[in-house]
Amino acid sequence: MASNNREQVVTLISKPDCHLCDDAQLVVEKVCTELGVSWEKKDITQDEDLHRAYWEQVPVVLVNGAQHTFWKVDEDRLRTRLTSHQS
Repeated sequence: MASNNREQVVTLISKPDCHLCDDAQLVVEKVCTELGVSWEKKDITQDEDLHRAYWEQVPVVLVNGAQHTFWKVDEDRLRTRLTSHQS
């Protein structure tokens, strides 16, 4: 089955022992699984560039490398972003 999501990738930037990150991961996993979109998780404590860029905003969600949201991930907003970004 071909994906309508044009090989989009969602990146969750998180850190260990972060309850907001855990909550964000549940939303990202759910939405990406439903839509067949790839997602990855990056640990801000393991990447100095990510740490410099996002340390005050964790968790951060990127869609195709562009920041989508931070702190709290809204399921409907992420789903809309992923389904309307076709072309």
